[in-house]
Amino acid sequence: MAQHNELGKKGEQLAVDYLLKNYFKIIERNYRFEKAEVDIIAQKANVLAIVEVKTRSTADFGNPQDFVKPKQIKNLVKAVNEYVTVNDLDVEVRFDIIAIVKEPKGFKVEHLENAFYHF
Repeated sequence: MAQHNELGKKGEQLAVDYLLKNYFKIIERNYRFEKAEVDIIAQKANVLAIVEVKTRSTADFGNPQDFVKPKQIKNLVKAVNEYVTVNDLDVEVRFDIIAIVKEPKGFKVEHLENAFYHF
């Protein structure tokens, strides 16, 4: 497996661990619909958190969250609309980003709630 894929998997697991530690229930991982993949669907109380995980080996080229592009957001929104409809959910939906940067002694994990809005 390519090194960047391994880093991505590691980042996703760190994100799941972080969410569990903060009392979220993990509902789905890597949910796919058409062209979109939702990294993590988590729930806390009546809020469904749609979590995009961005992991980088360095912040030299920008913050991880800066790499979520409008087309990706559009695809995520479409996938989540489908997920909520198919599962007949009555919840508030929130889009979060968990940005992870590798540091010399581990990883820095930053949770950005309401990182973007569906439009």
